Amino acid sequence: MTSRRFVIAPTALLAWLSLTTFASAELVLFTSGRALSVKGHRVEGDSIVLLLRGGGEVVWDLSQVARIAADEVPYPDPAVAGAEAAGEAARFAEIIDRTSAAHSVDPGLVHAMIQVESGYHPGATSRKGAMGLMQLMPEIARRYDVVDPYEPAANIEAGVKHLKSLLTRYAVPQALAAYNAGEAAVERFGGIPPYRETEDYVRQVMALARVAAPRR
Repeated sequence: MTSRRFVIAPTALLAWLSLTTFASAELVLFTSGRALSVKGHRVEGDSIVLLLRGGGEVVWDLSQVARIAADEVPYPDPAVAGAEAAGEAARFAEIIDRTSAAHSVDPGLVHAMIQVESGYHPGATSRKGAMGLMQLMPEIARRYDVVDPYEPAANIEAGVKHLKSLLTRYAVPQALAAYNAGEAAVERFGGIPPYRETEDYVRQVMALARVAAPRR
């Protein structure tokens, strides 16, 4: 990554020197108004090194950072999350593998979605009304004739069918964004919509699945 060097603002330096060297989940707010969620940071002289969630580092001058806030959105470490979810994932592995194969969808991607969507809890219900393992919205459940969206096999079948329909239209990241925010939002913005929840969702699923984006 390229290091960006600018004249340092003394107030920014004083503020940064008082921060903890590393944090597990941080939202970096830049003076430009943009924000970046990172795994952590460290201060090196008049620079700050941001530890990217996907791996690697980027160096910025401290004067370009307005502040760092705690990131309230959970970002599971792929290795840790995978270990913790292994027991729950095993309960539904056969259904996921069979259904994914039937619709030519990467089962690893489906596992990652379920981990992020519901943590493998078939009774999960979101505040927006999304239901079950793959968090089907009521209109999606109706579209695929799901009688009981909390029944694992029916939920996974509908979720995978819906994902497959999106993958025929979009690359993987955009398909995930459409699954989370709806096709209309992806079409309106010509890609992943600038919604914090959707951007975080795509980033988490991709990190867990380690999938590429080969098609459009």
